[in-house]
Amino acid sequence: MSQDDPCLDQLYRQHSRRVLATLIRLLGDFALAEEAMQEAFTAAVRQWPDEGIPDNPPAWLIRTGHRRGIDQIRRRQTAQHNAHLLAHANEAFPDPGEQTFEDDQLRLLFTCCHPALPLEARVALTLREMCGLTTEQVASALLQKPATLAQRIVRAKKKIRMAGIPYDIPEAGELPERLPGVLRVIYLVFNEGYSRSEGEQVVDVSLAAEAIRLANELARLLPDGEVFGLLALMLLHHSRRDARQDKAGELITLEDQDRSLWDQTHIGTGLQWLEAALARTPTGPYTLQASIAAVHAKAVIAGDTDWARIVRLYGALYQQQPTPVVALNRAVAVAMRDTPAAGLMLLDELASHKVFAGYHRFHAARADLYRRAGNNDEARRCYQQALALVSQGPERRFLERQLRALDVSG
Repeated sequence: MSQDDPCLDQLYRQHSRRVLATLIRLLGDFALAEEAMQEAFTAAVRQWPDEGIPDNPPAWLIRTGHRRGIDQIRRRQTAQHNAHLLAHANEAFPDPGEQTFEDDQLRLLFTCCHPALPLEARVALTLREMCGLTTEQVASALLQKPATLAQRIVRAKKKIRMAGIPYDIPEAGELPERLPGVLRVIYLVFNEGYSRSEGEQVVDVSLAAEAIRLANELARLLPDGEVFGLLALMLLHHSRRDARQDKAGELITLEDQDRSLWDQTHIGTGLQWLEAALARTPTGPYTLQASIAAVHAKAVIAGDTDWARIVRLYGALYQQQPTPVVALNRAVAVAMRDTPAAGLMLLDELASHKVFAGYHRFHAARADLYRRAGNNDEARRCYQQALALVSQGPERRFLERQLRALDVSG
């Protein structure tokens, strides 16, 4: 086994964030826990080739990281300053069970989403520290600059340490106050898993599944309509995972997907959660988005899609969340319901919004509508704008294919 061993890499992907969550509880410090986790995996690289992989790899990693963390505290010259950490870290450490992992991750989720932190800081910190996204991925998800995100995350960690924000699941009465930040975090984690911001894979199945698992835990903890709506939304989208990329690794658009590959079990469960969400009022934005996903899920072929209903749902969503991205999606739906020209008129009204300057999907949407309208020159210009901004490999190659097709058609 080497540092590049696929088995260890798989264990890192599968367990690192859960190990980190438990180490933060045991050591009481974000940075120390991250350092201890990395040392534990380094020790695994050295020891497991000779000793073999232990029966419970996460427990071994946590125990090793826990010892390394305590050693770090003792070695620090500012021992007095860190005495509280040493006292906290010396608590007994039993082998963690599955429930311990789940509880620690929920503790970390709610700690990162404490209302004492600004909402954007809550989201950025959780995506980076709990879900393992890179600073660049978080910046892409929030449409912000990586340097700005990095500073925000550092400030959030300092605030948690200085304010003594507890590492625990809050009391029932405190849960609703934290719910918006928690839901947004889970939503953005899923988005990064459903459509990766960079790399050669369209879908990160494990990341999307982790978001769904967290939402299931949250539904158990807090049976709220928007929790149900978010869970429905994610399941309905995730049902398409096997149809979104072909065997050659190329992107397949929703319109061209083989719908027989859609996971009917996910669709059925998603529709059940949506029904439960709609039974609770008022209907929130995640439930509205799930309702849009349900329209697509119920269409046997792309031509059966009820675009009129989708436009109405986007209109209702925009009333609650008047964001540029919602307006963009509504404009595309209008184009599909009416004509490409109708959608382009709406997109022209959005073109000056600063959010879209660096958002490749806005330019790709304009390019597609110009293509459908037969305006190849404008379509070509917009495809080129999108290509200058896209980072994900399959999306880039899709846009290049569309551009080549325009050149062939003249």
